[in-house]
Amino acid sequence: MSRWLVTFAPSWVLLIGLIVVITGGAVLIQRYVRRRYPALTGDEHNDVTKFTYSFIGFVYAFFIGFVVSSMWGQINTADANAHAEGAAAVQMANDSVVFDATDTDRIRHALLTYTQAAVTEWSQAGDAHSPEAGSALARLYTAYQQVQTKTDTQKTFLATSLSNLDKISQARTVRLITARDDTGPPWPLWAVIFLTSGLVLGTAIIYGVEKPVLHYPMVAVVGVIVATNLFLVLELAHPYVGVISTSSNSLQEAVRVLSQPAPS
Repeated sequence: MSRWLVTFAPSWVLLIGLIVVITGGAVLIQRYVRRRYPALTGDEHNDVTKFTYSFIGFVYAFFIGFVVSSMWGQINTADANAHAEGAAAVQMANDSVVFDATDTDRIRHALLTYTQAAVTEWSQAGDAHSPEAGSALARLYTAYQQVQTKTDTQKTFLATSLSNLDKISQARTVRLITARDDTGPPWPLWAVIFLTSGLVLGTAIIYGVEKPVLHYPMVAVVGVIVATNLFLVLELAHPYVGVISTSSNSLQEAVRVLSQPAPS
């Protein structure tokens, strides 16, 4: 469900929707509670609620910070893997010029075909194994296997290029496995997020402020904070979809380099 929301709902729509639903719902509940339980404005009640709210708020802030930090680490890991894939392709393109012209043209064409297929594969949310990309990668291996080295320099660069080719293959495998297994946070984590969010909003609602003109804005502010935190968790939950996800920019840079004539 979370992946569907992040994939198909524009980020601004998702953010506004969460703010409207959570903040609006909290204000409506607050209105009912103030009318149904007018005694909640008592001082003794507020003393208890103030301590409870401080404790719950601290736990909520610590927990949300931990979740966001962990998910941001997942985004950085996926981003580093994507950069490794693109950087290896660019390096292979630069190293190909040491080979004979025929070998260079064949390698660059096969490398360009693969990077273009990988970018297309990425546009499918990263989790769809593209037969075109797999075939292009196999043809790229074949292109290097057909290289006839004549000098020690060519042998060295061929060994380096084959090593980079293995890095590309490994990076693509990691990308596909990570995206395929990406189901977002497990339900126990969502349960704790919703529970702590509800407690924070609940204690703000039952806090006894005598004047409604002061109480409603307080609850609205807490609701906006809870909504934006949920939005952030949703956007960070999936490394390859959403506005905060890693991108295929490094592979697109490789396509740009390979689309230019090989330096002489």
